[in-house]
Amino acid sequence: MKTKLTRIALAVTALLGTAVIQAADTEPIQPIKPPANVNLGMVELGKKLYFDPRLSKSGFISCNSCHNLSMGGTDNIPTSIGDKWQQGPINAPTVLNSSLNVAQFWDGRAADLKEQAGGPIANPGEMAFTHTLAIDVLQSIPGYVREFKQVFGTDKIDIDQVTTAIAEFEKTLVTPNSRFDQWLLGKKDALTKDELEGYKLFKDSGCVACHNGEGVGGNSFQKMGIVEPYKGNTSDGRAAVTGNDADRFNYKVPTLRNVEMTYPYFHDGAYWTLTEAVDVMGRLQLGKKFTKEENARIVAFLKTLTGEQPKFLLPILPPSSDKTPRPTPFGK
Repeated sequence: MKTKLTRIALAVTALLGTAVIQAADTEPIQPIKPPANVNLGMVELGKKLYFDPRLSKSGFISCNSCHNLSMGGTDNIPTSIGDKWQQGPINAPTVLNSSLNVAQFWDGRAADLKEQAGGPIANPGEMAFTHTLAIDVLQSIPGYVREFKQVFGTDKIDIDQVTTAIAEFEKTLVTPNSRFDQWLLGKKDALTKDELEGYKLFKDSGCVACHNGEGVGGNSFQKMGIVEPYKGNTSDGRAAVTGNDADRFNYKVPTLRNVEMTYPYFHDGAYWTLTEAVDVMGRLQLGKKFTKEENARIVAFLKTLTGEQPKFLLPILPPSSDKTPRPTPFGK
């Protein structure tokens, strides 16, 4: 009898679990899943490379400089600071949950994380190195030579290995278990009345047409300024990649995960508060002027999208050797 009751209990539990998953699937937003199928050795190597400023000409700028994992995976300034204090042309998008994006960069010019990882190293306005010089630095550091051999099985380091390792680390930078995800998965007291009303407004107003899926965005390109033109700093956007004039002012829809941490907003970082961002998007994209109360409810909902931030020990980088090329932070 006891065995039979146990089987019934397990069956009921399975059915309830399935019901919760099915309920979540009916929403335009899905819960974030924890990272799976990652190579742990490669992740550890990629973590070191992500934090290592020696991949830049100055020896001062790392991936984490512009995509700071203590600050929501971005730098919280309108446009990033590059080599010799150069002002970047566009806002640094968050690296958190970037593995969920349809492509990388605002204009989608990199197909995936691996392709993206190599860009800033060789960009004269960012890390200002070359791939060849970056490899020379890594090849001169015995600790890296050993670790690359352990992970890739070869004594020779190349840029393909470097970008593969960084991308593998970045795949782990997901932020599951936000209060909104808890609500999606059946914890109905995870959200307040105002937050739920904000989510309803978010859906009913049409925001979910672009901000949907696990990333609550990041899975399509859309024109900035559908109903009204955007008066901020606009670039060619997606057209610079496709060569198609119809793609002008089209940008990758940003993820809204952890959006309370990733200010300032939009591709030009022109707006510092969620209240402003909601107002601008309502008017320009939807032709809707939210009341002060409606705006506050939507903002309250957006703050429930902040998930668990990545936590790990800060990597200890292998020391340079006598043969390691020296950085030139002040060189001409």
